[in-house]
Amino acid sequence: MVSSTSLVISPRKFRSDLYSYPYQADSNTPLVVNVLASLIERNMARNQRISKNCSSPWYLSKYMKKTRIFECHETPDMTIQSYLERIFRYTRAGPSVYVVAYVYIDRFCQNNPGFRINVTNVHRLLITTIMVASKYVEDMNYRNSYFARVGGLTTNELNKLELEFLFLMGFKLHVNVSVFESYCCHLEREVSIGGGYQIESTLRCAEEIKTRQDEDRRYNQCAGLLL
Repeated sequence: MVSSTSLVISPRKFRSDLYSYPYQADSNTPLVVNVLASLIERNMARNQRISKNCSSPWYLSKYMKKTRIFECHETPDMTIQSYLERIFRYTRAGPSVYVVAYVYIDRFCQNNPGFRINVTNVHRLLITTIMVASKYVEDMNYRNSYFARVGGLTTNELNKLELEFLFLMGFKLHVNVSVFESYCCHLEREVSIGGGYQIESTLRCAEEIKTRQDEDRRYNQCAGLLL
């Protein structure tokens, strides 16, 4: 039997977690992961509504061709929330990495107007932006081959995604303090809507924990076969 409860994240709690996160082996998943997952899911839902109602203008086709490398033939059977949690679980990237990744995603979409985040490209975009953000923020990083295994890709695939991403970004990766703070404030505003950010939290039983472990095992086996 599975019961659900609602986890309320207040702006104060979110900011405290963002700026005073305890970097320990047993630390919980940063709250920014939950908020970022929800923002992306809402963006995807909006893009889906737009694509149903109207087609992209012809002059945007050149941007769409350039970003096709992020599309995968088979959509990963993993939610955005689960995928981000998996990335955190195996990389222990701190909250600031996800904020910078959020900045990169926003810049990427602005630089490539024809690109719309959807179920076919979101996972590749996330693992690429988080890896690049980790290299920018963190002093010590995992190799591309490790990030590839975490993301369910081959090293060659992730290398190509990273290179293409850098060119499509115009190598504009610098995030100054004011920009970082402005994006943190935007995330805080998202949290403050309705007096607190509501996140569906599931109390997992032993069977559900086993399911998640099996899911991770399948991802690792798949990545191992591809490497």
